[in-house]
Amino acid sequence: MKTDELARVRRTLWAAADELRANSTLSPAEYRGPVLGLIFLAYAEHRIEQVRPELEAKATARRPVTADDYRARSVLFVPDGARLSYLVDLPEGENLGKAIDEAMKLIEGSNPELRNVLPRGYQRLAKSTLSELLRLFAPLPRQLSGDAFGLIYEDFLSNFAASEGRLGGEFFTPHSIVRLIVEIIEPFHGKVYDPACGSGGMFVQCAKFVERHNRSANRELSVYGVEQKEGTVPLAKMNLALHGLSGDIRLANSYYEDPHHAVGAFDFVMANPPFNVNGVDKEKVAGDRRFPHGIPKPDNGNYLWIQQFYAALNDRGRAGFVMANSAGDAGHSEREIRKQVIESGAVDVMVAIGTNFFYTVTLPVTLWFLDKSKRGTDREGTVLFVDARHLYRQIDRAHRDFLPEQIELLANIVRLYRGEDVVTVDGSDTLLKERFPDGTYVDVAGLCKVATRAEIEAQGWSLNPGRYTGTAAVDDDGEDFTEKIAILYDEFTRLSNQADQLRPCVEVAVQIVLSDE
Repeated sequence: MKTDELARVRRTLWAAADELRANSTLSPAEYRGPVLGLIFLAYAEHRIEQVRPELEAKATARRPVTADDYRARSVLFVPDGARLSYLVDLPEGENLGKAIDEAMKLIEGSNPELRNVLPRGYQRLAKSTLSELLRLFAPLPRQLSGDAFGLIYEDFLSNFAASEGRLGGEFFTPHSIVRLIVEIIEPFHGKVYDPACGSGGMFVQCAKFVERHNRSANRELSVYGVEQKEGTVPLAKMNLALHGLSGDIRLANSYYEDPHHAVGAFDFVMANPPFNVNGVDKEKVAGDRRFPHGIPKPDNGNYLWIQQFYAALNDRGRAGFVMANSAGDAGHSEREIRKQVIESGAVDVMVAIGTNFFYTVTLPVTLWFLDKSKRGTDREGTVLFVDARHLYRQIDRAHRDFLPEQIELLANIVRLYRGEDVVTVDGSDTLLKERFPDGTYVDVAGLCKVATRAEIEAQGWSLNPGRYTGTAAVDDDGEDFTEKIAILYDEFTRLSNQADQLRPCVEVAVQIVLSDE
């Protein structure tokens, strides 16, 4: 299917499904499960039909095709009575909701890893709504390729996230952000961990990265996740199954629980944790090995997450995660923790992201990248700062993302810094030549700067990219009002932290003056 045709199908599917939801009594959150379940059935049937002819050609009367044959090809086995085509062809008088519930039960019976995961309750939907949804999704196995199905599933996750507002962000991280993280940490092989895994998008993008390099994700990667919201765990397991992945996703609270015994256990860590969480019980986390640099005094969970990610890496491990901008300049005990992480040599790259990339946070964020393997190399005492706030595609008034060539450019900046070969399959050639004409890394004003540890110490151990990259010399700044406000907010945060640091000194000085009088 051509790109423009796929884009049309994606728009049409969501518009039709959303219209059906609007004419039902269900909220977006209630409607999400049943709709994603039907997309799941369509994709599962598509995957089976892709490999069935080849498997049946090799089968014999004594050795017929079995469910294990499909699993060996990283394909979820779906019994005949659970396939979407079977459900579509049911007689008019059949109880359609009950039949779909039974189909989900059959799939779970054939795939133990999905037991108690797939959605139920289809009998709650009006028969007319169910019939229309089946009519909508039934042609997909014949129309779409595997990757297109994955995009459809991501579209619906994304759109449900937007519909559900703040709560939507708890299960979905935008595709372009995850793709950028993956391209920078390069998870070719090993154990991947996400202690705030939501719907599993980080794992899916890892698998796609491996497959883009002509390897098998199932053979190369083992995935481990933790998710606090009970209703989100099934989304992650379904997402993994859709993409032919098996993983160990646990329901737990990562502040207090460590179901995967994470310390030093993983090759890669990826996450988009909740920002600025307060109310974490400091007594319950005190002494936990996942927080080797101490418990921060402020009522804020950011530096608990950062330490979890750091501690989970083995000696060669890399991490990439989303973090609130304020964490890069936070003062007092948080600054001391940040200093220790920097002095460990593990902080590798910091990328500033502009506004409106997320459904839950309109302010800009920062991507942190750790790399314990750089210890003992020329990069050990340096950090690459990248300011990507001026790079984006405007989707609509309230949302932005990255174009593929922009993701590739940013990843190539990191590759040049690391001394790796650049990749130009997504068309970043021109962008690279404009900024790095000699094909080697150089600092570019307003875009990137390699800072030494001494320079970082001179900036109060700040990890805010804008403090280092400066600004490009241009006639017109080209920034919209929202972007300028975001930059001013960064500066306000920095100055506020400095004021907090100076306040005790001023109070002491005032006391001295008063005592002299």
